[in-house]
Amino acid sequence: MSESYVIIGDGIAGSSAAETLRELAPDADITVITDEGEPLYNRILIKEFAKGKLPEAPISIHDESWYEDRDVDLRLNTLVTDLDADAHELITHDEEVITYDKLLVATGGTPTQLPVENSDADGIHHFWTFQDARGIRENVENADKGVIIGAGLLGIDLAAICGAQGVDAKYLMRGDRWWRYALSLEGAEILHDAMRERGVEPVFDSGADRFETDDDGNVVATVDANGDRYESPFVGVAIGLNFNLEILQNTDVRMDGGVFVDEYMRTDADDVYAAGDLTQFNDVLLGERAQNGSWGSAKEQGSIAARSMVADTDGTDVEPEQFEWVSSYSITHFDFPFLSFGHPTLGDDECERKYGENEWRRIAFKDGRIVGGVLIGNLAPQSKYKKLIKQQAQVADQKDVLLQENFDLEELGAAVEQ
Repeated sequence: MSESYVIIGDGIAGSSAAETLRELAPDADITVITDEGEPLYNRILIKEFAKGKLPEAPISIHDESWYEDRDVDLRLNTLVTDLDADAHELITHDEEVITYDKLLVATGGTPTQLPVENSDADGIHHFWTFQDARGIRENVENADKGVIIGAGLLGIDLAAICGAQGVDAKYLMRGDRWWRYALSLEGAEILHDAMRERGVEPVFDSGADRFETDDDGNVVATVDANGDRYESPFVGVAIGLNFNLEILQNTDVRMDGGVFVDEYMRTDADDVYAAGDLTQFNDVLLGERAQNGSWGSAKEQGSIAARSMVADTDGTDVEPEQFEWVSSYSITHFDFPFLSFGHPTLGDDECERKYGENEWRRIAFKDGRIVGGVLIGNLAPQSKYKKLIKQQAQVADQKDVLLQENFDLEELGAAVEQ
């Protein structure tokens, strides 16, 4: 009998896994299960759709024929409600039992809801799925004022959507700057000025205390922690994800803020693997457990997991490969580029420099090695920094060279192969 591989989740991690499985196991039975109503789409581009810059067509990556051509059984609108890992069985919302030999969990997360009054009112949006983007676009096109909550990488997407749609928005931030864990005030101010130019005003040391609604349950205003009231028929909230781990609760899978996997995407439960946002993976470059939600990281994890699933199958000559990845995340909303790489919020040392009105750089170090950073304006050095991360080179004592606009790797005196 052919091996049966089941994937829960059709994001980039699950889809990448399905593609790799079919390449490595031509005769296997492959099933992809998703509770969404449409196949894989580009989560990076849905922000451009919500901004009114793109129609729906370019957002889709796979249609159903992509799965048919690869003999992959795609189950849309299907929610897995239970998992019996010992019996290797899944149960769906309509009580169908699906058996597997190897299982990949790539279920991602659900946006966290603010624990405040009226946070479920109409007009309050989270931004994660294509359907979310449709709702945001419809609401924001008819709003003149708005509020954004969540000073991170998804929050700034919502701010940019307001700016592009001509919404006069207040961006409520709990601290004194945007993404305060990765940027100094000097670097963040470049982003603050860009927001202001687009009609989005940062409000610092703030945050939502409650929402006011009309008689029909629509949000009309946001009251912040200081008691200030902002009219907001549109509200965007991006304060993090709650990972979809419910089906793993009664298994041997170890979890703590995510699913623990090794560098091959194996969990502690036999024949159960995980990939994507929800993984707490063994980062072989960082030297500790880490989590990363970038598109490229999830895609690579899905492929690594699939390879491990096949490698762990009897009678195969496929060898597993470890996950060794330096992630990056870019923002293209403004007149200048922005990119973070690696783990910019970690480390025990750092350095930074401003080069011009819209050009700034920060590098984070741990135990003398680069672990991440942020580039604003000039992204050219990213490949060199990523190479140093992969080489695990000891370079923290050469910050002046690293901060040169166009530094030469040979000047570092590190064992870095050109």
